[in-house]
Amino acid sequence: MAKLKFTKTEQKNQQDQLKQFQRFLPTLQLKKQQLQAEVRLSIEALEANLAAQKTLEKELASCIAFFGNDEAAEFIASKVRVTKVVAGYANIAGINIPTFDHVEFEESSWNLFETGWYVDDAINALKSAVSLREAYRIIEEQYRLLSEELRTTSQRVNLFEKVKIPECKENIRKIRIMLGDMDTAAVARSKIAKSKGAAHAEEVA
Repeated sequence: MAKLKFTKTEQKNQQDQLKQFQRFLPTLQLKKQQLQAEVRLSIEALEANLAAQKTLEKELASCIAFFGNDEAAEFIASKVRVTKVVAGYANIAGINIPTFDHVEFEESSWNLFETGWYVDDAINALKSAVSLREAYRIIEEQYRLLSEELRTTSQRVNLFEKVKIPECKENIRKIRIMLGDMDTAAVARSKIAKSKGAAHAEEVA
């Protein structure tokens, strides 16, 4: 930390810094509130995704019960192959986060007359489960990025509120006191000098 200078120039510098911190602080506080809200939304999205996955797991379990053998299960799995996870980006509170769009699957077909009615349901359920898992992965990344930004923003808010602004105010107070003392001392010296000058003039007269 640089040594504080008790000058009018330094006083102005401290006042300018104080104004700057006070001007930026509301923006940081607003960003912090936005990030807190987004973090809560991402947590809710993760919880909703997990609940949906559990529902699908039950649906798949009921379908698998009809398979009767591992070969049927392998057949279902072979019909669900991911070719691409389509994602985008959104700007939230000044940062870019990934967003889930959809999952593209490899085109596949099967003989409807040689497979049970449950095969279609099982394949669709498995595709939905895979999509949910991919969505969960991206939402987790959203949560990570938002949480990191919230932590950084909170640190900056605390720095401004608890360190920089109080520090500037205290420096300005110290400089004002010192400049006031210096002015008082200068006036006192001036009076003493005048008093000595007057006394010397009387002695000469």
